[in-house]
Amino acid sequence: MSLDNHRTPHGEDRVKKNIGMIGIGMMGLGIAGNIVKHGHALSVLEHAGNQPLDALKAAGARSFATAAEVAAQADIVILVLTGSPQVEAVLTGPGGVLSGLKPGAIVIDCSTALPSSTVRMAEAVKAAGGRFLDTPMTRTPKEAAEGRLNLLVGGDAALLEECRPVLSCFAENIFHAGPIGAGHSMKLLHNFVSLGTIALISEAAACASHHGVAPEAFVDILAKGGGGGVALERLRPYILAHDSSNLRFSVANATKDLGYYNTMASDADVARSIAGSVLSTLQGAQRAAPEAMVPELVTLLEKKG
Repeated sequence: MSLDNHRTPHGEDRVKKNIGMIGIGMMGLGIAGNIVKHGHALSVLEHAGNQPLDALKAAGARSFATAAEVAAQADIVILVLTGSPQVEAVLTGPGGVLSGLKPGAIVIDCSTALPSSTVRMAEAVKAAGGRFLDTPMTRTPKEAAEGRLNLLVGGDAALLEECRPVLSCFAENIFHAGPIGAGHSMKLLHNFVSLGTIALISEAAACASHHGVAPEAFVDILAKGGGGGVALERLRPYILAHDSSNLRFSVANATKDLGYYNTMASDADVARSIAGSVLSTLQGAQRAAPEAMVPELVTLLEKKG
């Protein structure tokens, strides 16, 4: 099977594909919308965790009751799931993707997962006659809806090029991180740095509020000095006005990601004292407010005293 990268003068790929998607959550909904917008046929798994599918179905997407049925329709199956347990269940469980996968079909895993699990799942896909890329993403649901995600790809470079026309439907930047597992490794590295910085700024903001530092001064001075950057800008609306909409990422998911990072670092026997502290901070916040979004760390850490 080939994904010929033929382009029109406007940059659209002429060869439309049958795409299956499993995981139509906040990120998956934007990805699915852009796949349909670019003219690909879309099949999705009906699941209680999905966002509403009405608009996708109105645009021609079909839904199925099992992952195997989704896979049976698809040249490419895209997974956008919470973590490794969900990916493993969807691929290898009863009625899973591998029981319906077409010969030569491609599984693209956009989830955040443990690299060790990713390697095992890639081997299982290969044994079932398919091909595999781990392609986790950065940025937010807003960029997913705009088709402007960053993708961090692990796997064969030639397979990435074959899939690039489809990936470009929902990604602005596509990075080849290395062999299978490297995409998920890079995602965990990215999230450790990103969430670690957010946790640090949140803790500082909590302390600032106890010492009479105006929120506007706190943000502006950091922005013009060593604290400036994406993490501060993501937190700015919450620090100034308790508006968490700029970073719709839950403390629960952040805790999961930092747990994965600590496992990856432990497996490699490398230093992880800072990562352990960030994980402990997130775990405490999750216990205090299980439904909280990451920007709310500012308030949750202030209450720790």
